[in-house]
Amino acid sequence: MKRYIQHKIFVFILLILIVFRISAQEIEAWTLEQCIRHAIENNIQLRQQRLSVNQAENDLLQSRLSRLPSVNASGNFNSSRGNVLDPNTFTIVQGQAVQMFTGGIGGSMPLFTGFQQRNTIDRNRYFLQASIQNVEKFKNDLSINITLYYLQIIHAKEQLKIAENQLELTELQIERTAILFDAGSVPKGAVLELRSQADREKLQVVMARNVLEMSRLNLAQLLDLDNASDFHIVIPDFSNLDISMLSISADDVHAVAELTLPEIRAAEYMLKGMERQLAIARGSRSPTISLSGGYNTRYSSALLNPIDGLHYPFWEQLRHGIASYIGVSMTIPIFNGWQVNTNIRNTRLNLQSQQYQLELTRANLFKEIQQAHADAVAALQRYFASVQAVASMEETFRYTEHRFELGMMNFVDYSATKTQLAIAQSDMLQAKFEYIFRIKVLDFYTGRPIRF
Repeated sequence: MKRYIQHKIFVFILLILIVFRISAQEIEAWTLEQCIRHAIENNIQLRQQRLSVNQAENDLLQSRLSRLPSVNASGNFNSSRGNVLDPNTFTIVQGQAVQMFTGGIGGSMPLFTGFQQRNTIDRNRYFLQASIQNVEKFKNDLSINITLYYLQIIHAKEQLKIAENQLELTELQIERTAILFDAGSVPKGAVLELRSQADREKLQVVMARNVLEMSRLNLAQLLDLDNASDFHIVIPDFSNLDISMLSISADDVHAVAELTLPEIRAAEYMLKGMERQLAIARGSRSPTISLSGGYNTRYSSALLNPIDGLHYPFWEQLRHGIASYIGVSMTIPIFNGWQVNTNIRNTRLNLQSQQYQLELTRANLFKEIQQAHADAVAALQRYFASVQAVASMEETFRYTEHRFELGMMNFVDYSATKTQLAIAQSDMLQAKFEYIFRIKVLDFYTGRPIRF
């Protein structure tokens, strides 16, 4: 009996621990840093981007290994009948089948190729660096998108609070008006109008909650989470807005960004790689010098020993037939259908296009920073103005609500004032979170990690 009770206690404690663990997992909230870290580690598109780095590494390794000699073995066997030339005696063998075998091993190594090999290595090194920077740019873009989606969730939460507060005020007003109606101070229509207003505001609450759930789903999908229903985020403290970044001009931000952002580095590396590609194309005009050498041997069934007239054994022929060779060859391009010149022209055009691409990347970056800085300034100004507007509307609404309760104002005017308060609060939130996002973008341009 005692053992049975102990077993029950153990099972009870285990169930409590399981429930506690499940509850802890359900309420676990993600910070912005955790979201960004998870995306960088698990995003499939980012993994695809990393494959381009692996391919570039393979290309660089292959261009380095191309300096080594190439060695190949070969063998050939055939059986001939009729007038057959014996490769050992260079005589014609008639009236019998002749089996012949040749084999060998040889190698070659380029000595000079117009510096094409060295330029190919340099080009592939620059292309590898460009691929690495493209991966870093994708990480940055992913971080910016996660930050935007993260703020959208917080903004949706605040909008839901506004809708719920509006509904709560209406429900309180219904209770007060119902008391006044029972006392005969207001007509029944006032109560009905407020109830109709409450129904409309309940719909607004439902819509705001749907927007919140959709915002959470968008971020969960961006993070490639399997279960979005249990996904929640940490709400940072945005009570004090940082305005220090606005003291830095857009030109100063651009000066820092141009030295740090990977898209600029990638375009510069691509330009250097295209310069090496042009050198490779020009190297096709130069002579090429190669060193080659090897061993070969042969066998013929028609070869006879002049002493006893017997056939030489197979392995003995191979052993005595070994010959080695070594040589140097030179190829001088003279005319090849104008292909070399055409390739040089096209490569020069590609180089010029990459120069334009670098200039375009720098220009677009400067425009983006200018726009982000201007948007941040405008959002902050709208926020300060909307804070004053909300304060004024709250005072106006309190006055309107008091007059409505005394029967000195009709429902239409009361509802309009209440709606204007909700709009002012929504505008203030919109400006606030737009400013926070723009500031985080400016922080990113100056090389600061994105965090709240």
